[in-house]
Amino acid sequence: MGESISRGDFVKISYTARLEDGTIIDSTDEEVAKSAGIMERVRYGDLIIVVGDRHVIEGLDDAIEGKEIGFEGEIEVPPEKAFGEYDPDKKETITLTKFKERPEIGQRIQIGDRWGTVERIIGRRAIVDFNHPYAGKKIVFDLKIKEKIEDKIEKIKALFLLYTTKDVNVEVNDGVVEVEVPRGASFDQYFIIGKFSAIDSIFRHIEDVEEIRLVEKFPRPEKIAKEVTGENVQADEKEDDAEETSETQGKRGKQKEQEEQEKLKTEEKSAEK
Repeated sequence: MGESISRGDFVKISYTARLEDGTIIDSTDEEVAKSAGIMERVRYGDLIIVVGDRHVIEGLDDAIEGKEIGFEGEIEVPPEKAFGEYDPDKKETITLTKFKERPEIGQRIQIGDRWGTVERIIGRRAIVDFNHPYAGKKIVFDLKIKEKIEDKIEKIKALFLLYTTKDVNVEVNDGVVEVEVPRGASFDQYFIIGKFSAIDSIFRHIEDVEEIRLVEKFPRPEKIAKEVTGENVQADEKEDDAEETSETQGKRGKQKEQEEQEKLKTEEKSAEK
């Protein structure tokens, strides 16, 4: 028998989620998502989650606990543990003047901190349904539990990826975790907010961590250019430099020759006098 999964374990999974009628609504597989016309994920590929931390919907998270590493099968999640039961009272009538542009039926819109779907437009009013689009629906997952993550650095990287969507470089020495902040992340609102959740999770789930440092590194611009462009561009630059040097030397030679001629003419005039 394989190893049983417990709450707090880091596990790598992949899945495809569908409605009961077979409509695919989410997948960690990019090709499956593209075929289904879904392009909502920031990134695709296997997902590392912490069991019990609700990195996936509640019903799937609960179902993973107690399964064995290597599990591959179908998980059915009822509405109350997926996107909630459908609530008819979550519909509101909103005047069209509240919208920047005239909405269309079926359009997802944001009003304040809420998202809804335009159900109908009657005169100068729109009926907006603030239920989740999949509220009241059972979700079926084709799930694969691939492995349990034990390495401390991989766990830290996974938490930053989950909460900030950024890949980070990590070093751990004597209880101090040093995380290299990706270039430009300091101006990314998602990273600015998410880093605190990542830090909190590191302290909660990883033992012997006494301090976490976020480090920004700024290499010399020449070094960045070298890393980005590669040897071919370097070669081109050397050729350009050589051409520029040759051209510059030629101009300097002509300039010197002209100066010597002017000097000679001046000396001749002085001798005539």
